[in-house]
Formats: sequence, C-alpha cells, structure tokens
Amino acid sequence: MKNYRLVSPYESVVWDGEGAWNRYKGNLHTHSVASDGEMDLRDAILAYYNRDFDFLAMTDHGVTGRPWDECPSKPLMYRAFRAMRHYDLNWFTTQESKALADGSFPLPDGKQRGKGMLCVPGGNEMCNLTATKTHVNGFFMKGCEMFGGKENDYECAVKAVEENGGVSFMNHPGSWLNTNKDKNKIHDPFMIHYFGNILLKYPTCLGMEVFNEKNSSTPWDRHLWDHVLQYCLPHGKKVIAFSNGDMHIERDVDSSFCYFFMPDLTLDSVKTAMQTGTSLCVTRMIRADETFGPEQDMDKRNDPSPVPLFDRIETKNHTITVSATDFDRILWIADGKVIKEEKFDAIQANGIFSLDLDSIDGAENFLYVRMQASSENGICLTQAIVLDDGTPPKPHTVSEEDIKALKALRRKSNRFVLIVGGILGEIPYRIRLMKARKQGNADR
Repeated sequence: MKNYRLVSPYESVVWDGEGAWNRYKGNLHTHSVASDGEMDLRDAILAYYNRDFDFLAMTDHGVTGRPWDECPSKPLMYRAFRAMRHYDLNWFTTQESKALADGSFPLPDGKQRGKGMLCVPGGNEMCNLTATKTHVNGFFMKGCEMFGGKENDYECAVKAVEENGGVSFMNHPGSWLNTNKDKNKIHDPFMIHYFGNILLKYPTCLGMEVFNEKNSSTPWDRHLWDHVLQYCLPHGKKVIAFSNGDMHIERDVDSSFCYFFMPDLTLDSVKTAMQTGTSLCVTRMIRADETFGPEQDMDKRNDPSPVPLFDRIETKNHTITVSATDFDRILWIADGKVIKEEKFDAIQANGIFSLDLDSIDGAENFLYVRMQASSENGICLTQAIVLDDGTPPKPHTVSEEDIKALKALRRKSNRFVLIVGGILGEIPYRIRLMKARKQGNADR
C-alpha cells in the first residue's frame, strides 16, 4: 500500500482549551448603490450587521471598498446610473463606524448587539465593464478603481489584483459558462484547464466560488471545483472554495455565506483564513442535485432555522474525524465522488463521525477528501483535505490544445456584440424586476 499523510487546512486550528479559535460568519461579495446594487451603502452594511454577521467586504463593481466612514469613489457611469434611479449614496460617520466595529451600534429594536462587525476594506469586483461576467473579487487593494476588464477573460483581473498587492478568487464560474442551460460545460476539459491554468499561474489567486447568492445561475459549481482540484493538486496548488451572497437586494443577504475559523476577528486573521482555507462554505438556496443533494430545490433564505455546520475537523494518521450540528446527512467525497454517507442517528446525537481511509479500497490513490453536511435548511462544505504521498509537484505547462482553444475563445469576444446581446437579454429581467418591486416582493 502506498504511504501518504493527510494535509488539512484545519491543522492550525485550536479547537478547545486556552487560546481556542472561534467560528466567524462573513460575506466577501456584496453590492450597494455604489455600483449596481439596490440598497444604499449604509443600508447594505446594516442588513448584515442586523443579521449577526461578523465580517463584511463591500465589493462593488469597479469601486474599491473603503472604511465605512469614507465616501466610496463615484465613477461617472455610476453617478448617472444612480441619478436615473433616484438613488442616494450614504455612508457612516466616524463615530458610527466605530460603533459598528465594537457592537455598540443599536439594532432595530434599540438593543446593542454586543459584538462588532469587522470592515474588510480593499474589496472590488473586477471586470465591471464586461458583458460575459468574468468577474474576479480582489481584496486588500488600494487601487484598481474601474478596472473594465476583457470579455471572456478572468486572467486579466487576476493579474491586475496581483500587481496591486492583493489576493483574489474567481466569481460564479457557472454563470460565465452558462451551465444553467448546459450542465455538461462543467465537465469540459478546456474549461477545467482554463480555471486551473489561471490558478497555477498566479499564486495570489486563491480559488473560486462554489456557492454564489441563490445559485440560480451557478447551481453546479461544486462539481467544477472538484474537477479543478483534481487538475491543480498534482501541480502542488490547493484550490480554496468560497461562498458568498453576491448581495444586490436585501432578500439575498442570508442566501450564501462563509464561516472562518480564526484566533481573533482582525484583518490579518481574515486574510490568513482566506489564504489557508480554515473556512466553511454555506448556502441556504440551491437546485436539486442527484449527486450531492438536495433531493429537491431548496430555498431557506432568511429562515430562522439553523443551518448545518461543522464545528471540528481533525486528522490523525489516515483518519478524519468531524463534528457537526443541525444536519440530517453527511457526505464524504473523494475526487468528486461520494465514498461514504452518514445519516443523523438519535443514538449518535453528538454528531461525531470518523472515516478511516484504510477501510476504503483504493483510498491511497485519492487526491483529496472533503465533507458536506446538509439538512432541509442548508448545505455546508469543508475545504479539501489532501492526501500527500511525497511525490514532488509536476511542472506546469499549458497544452497546445488549450492554447488553441483559448485563442478561439478570444476571437469570439467582440465587446460590442456581447454588450448589445447582454442589453437585449437584460431588458426582460428589468421589466420583471420593476413589476416585482411594485408588488413588494422584488427578487433578483
């Protein structure tokens, strides 16, 4: 049997005792009227504060986030956009911003929250002028305002973030691939290589979103992540999964989000958690999936019921042990395939489960194992735990086939044609949105 060791992103987490880490809820993909969101900046931030989030990054399109007591930049394009919609852009005073940070800012019922919410500045959803939605979230940057980007090109934004000293992840890949209409695109070797080649080329590109907002246009991104992991891991690159609300309207605040295990609630800890993957990905809304679940379409946005969560992920020798709460089912997934399923048992109500990989035939050939907890109220994913057999990373080169396919893709990327097509496609949506607003149940 081939020898290997388990390499877990959670190895550094202190689970209990002195110096134990906490689990913090956050969102790293958020919009306001500073770009194309439907909520004022103040209202957007308060929507997360009032729902007990611990950290928040504003990532308006082309507008690099600033501390909440500073006015965001006001590009002419968005000024005109706000004027047409009769929207104002408001932010917090320095005193109010400090109250948000220490938890003394009052909740809607007048009570104090008792804990603060951390502002994660320097966030920007790049490629704001593209019709093809090759959007990249950059963080911890001071520049890159109004980076227009190129059509069908994630790489240009990833490169710009790296050159500006930030870190990034690629947003809603399924939306770009249009997997909503053609699920098979997540299995296309060129598309898998496309994302993998960017991740391998740029060390500061950390990974990709697997849950985005209500997952209506990105329902299969978990599968794509599995493919990209299998492409990148042999080259020594881990691919971190991210989950975010991509909030444009208030109803989507609690749609998808993340939890970070951290020693404290600071910017340094948030950045380290992003880079190392001491995190969980959670969604409350997703389409039925015959492989990973749910069995039926799920929509539990803003439902008070608790979502399933992992509160401990530990490894010893070839055994992985997890502890979870509020779940009905746990899946153990290796290289994109379910290898074991656990269901909630009242007898085993403590929610502790272990998997000894030595009990699984062929487990020594796995690249990774990840876990998923689910219930009727949501789905929670862990990051991938890698099986390292000591083989040196393979050198990475882009194949001639991928180069040819990339050139062909770029030949189809005429911005004028794509923008006109995008506008024509947007008109029906805007009409539906206006009707929904009049009825008081606007949805995106």
